[in-house]
Amino acid sequence: MGVGRGSFRLVVSTAHLALALITATPAFANHESELLKARAAVELYSLDHQRAIATLRQAIAADPQDAGAYRGLAGALWMSVNFARGTLTVDSYLGKVSRETVKLPTPPPETAAAFHDAIGRAVALARARLAADASDADAQYQLGAAVGLRASYAATVDGGLRRAFSAAREAYDSHENVLRLDPRRRDAGLIVGTYRYVVAALALPMRWVAYMAGFGGGREKGLQLIEAAAEYSGDNRWDARLALVLLYNREQRYDEALKQLATLRAQYPRNRLLWLETGATLLRGGRFAQAERFIDEGMARLAADDRPRMLGEEALWYYKRGAARRALGRAADAELDLRKAVGLQGRKWVHGRAHLELGRLLLQAGNPAAAVSELRIAIALCEEDGDPEAAEEARGLLP
Repeated sequence: MGVGRGSFRLVVSTAHLALALITATPAFANHESELLKARAAVELYSLDHQRAIATLRQAIAADPQDAGAYRGLAGALWMSVNFARGTLTVDSYLGKVSRETVKLPTPPPETAAAFHDAIGRAVALARARLAADASDADAQYQLGAAVGLRASYAATVDGGLRRAFSAAREAYDSHENVLRLDPRRRDAGLIVGTYRYVVAALALPMRWVAYMAGFGGGREKGLQLIEAAAEYSGDNRWDARLALVLLYNREQRYDEALKQLATLRAQYPRNRLLWLETGATLLRGGRFAQAERFIDEGMARLAADDRPRMLGEEALWYYKRGAARRALGRAADAELDLRKAVGLQGRKWVHGRAHLELGRLLLQAGNPAAAVSELRIAIALCEEDGDPEAAEEARGLLP
């Protein structure tokens, strides 16, 4: 990863890609609120975002002093924004992808206002508990989770990097304090471990900036903390598993990512994007026939699902299957999928990568002139949508 504003945005957004709904049990939340939050978590990770938002509002009504319910609502709102922007997949956080110059759709004003209101209430409730008892580990947890989510929203939606940096540092410090106050709270290792991992992966100048600001580093230590959170009985164990899918993909530890995805598919069978992520992971690992099978199954689920689509979702499915078929040597089938991908609404980087695959097909077919046209389109689209890695790949294929 590079150095500068884009690097920090990646730190914050990667750290919280899978942390939108962290629902650790507050010390005094009532039973009804707990049941509603648990139901909302299933709804959220089953892609029923609006239903989850409604359920979390019920949880708040059941217990207006439950910081976790307010934070859960803020997290569900943030995930709905990511869904509407087409940024709810691992692809958005891998390699050298950088979004600092990309203009993404602005969330509806009412959604933004609802997020800020909910996260503000979560932070205020946690701070009030800490003012009454500074040794309250759960209150410290609630504070860190809330300000961490505020950091993610600031970096990925508002673009306020200075505010995001301050909130991210407080989230890290708060959860380190949880581990100090109660070492049994391995759920606190999710935020601490993710920040440690991502800071360790930064280029040296930016890494020193992070160290001086108070962040710890250590790739392996970070992964160990997240793995422990995934095996812990806390409510955020599923968030930890999602974080591991991302980080194992970054590490090219594809078999381990696939194990996490198998567990997640069993837990959330209505989340069709888990089939997409499984196919994408298999593609990265060079297991193209298996990738095609999972993508086929996921596309069948998509066809039978009348719920809203993520922005550009169908184009992404066709691009992934086309890439698998191109790698399998099935040129005609691959071209059909890739042409379909570029003809559907989608993110420009998805269209760009589909044109890259079409360029490969044309080079293999001995048509370099047509391939150049596809590759130049790929370069322009990928650069415009913050995907320099794919743009560089396309340049490398130019005859």
